[in-house]
Amino acid sequence: MKIMVAIKRVVDYAVKIRVKPDKSGVETSNVKMSMNPFCEIGLEEALRIKESGLASEVIAVSMGPSQCVDTLRTGLAMGADRAIHVESSAILYPLSVAKLLKALVDVEKPGLLILGKQAIDDDCNQTGQMVAGLLNWPQGTFASKVVLDKQREVATVEREVDGGLETLCLDLPAVITTDLRLNQPRYATLPNIMKAKSKVIKKFTPQELNVDIKYDLEVVQVTEPPKRKAGVIVSSVDDLIDKLKNEAHVI
Repeated sequence: MKIMVAIKRVVDYAVKIRVKPDKSGVETSNVKMSMNPFCEIGLEEALRIKESGLASEVIAVSMGPSQCVDTLRTGLAMGADRAIHVESSAILYPLSVAKLLKALVDVEKPGLLILGKQAIDDDCNQTGQMVAGLLNWPQGTFASKVVLDKQREVATVEREVDGGLETLCLDLPAVITTDLRLNQPRYATLPNIMKAKSKVIKKFTPQELNVDIKYDLEVVQVTEPPKRKAGVIVSSVDDLIDKLKNEAHVI
């Protein structure tokens, strides 16, 4: 069984985000980029499934500009067997990504598609659900535990919900999106990083996959959150209640 993992190149989680002067988006030039943390978790889970003998191959897939190749090299260094890059300079919104993933699934025929539950740049949390709908595959979102039964061809997914834990049993092939508590991703070793540099990354364009990229969303404006005011020390409980009531308007 093949496992396909979608990974996204995003601004590194440790970087302080700066909004562009024209408020059209966030500044990405001369900014450290890395693999989306939720995608790392998804790739790690796919590698663990393969290492347990339940999968034969792990394929990493990324979409976007040519720089996405660096993110795919990281995935190869972590242990992915192959990588596919769908090169596009256009802005890719969740529905377009879902259509591209469906086209790649039709080509590669994986038994399991794993994605991070969301990307830390746009926080959309939509692609996994959309691609499952397009493929008409069962889906297990926000997975905190995944167990595969190869003989029965089912995946048992444990997911966190408001009331506790929910357990789903999915017929394969299926789509799974990963939550933070699923695993702790491994670090790529130096020898594997060097080996990944020589591995071939297969390239496609949206046109070759017969996918028409449409802008079904429009970002009107991106603004920074309001800056927090400095705290004050009050002299008595009465002063505190007065400020909460007349200034903060919370009581």
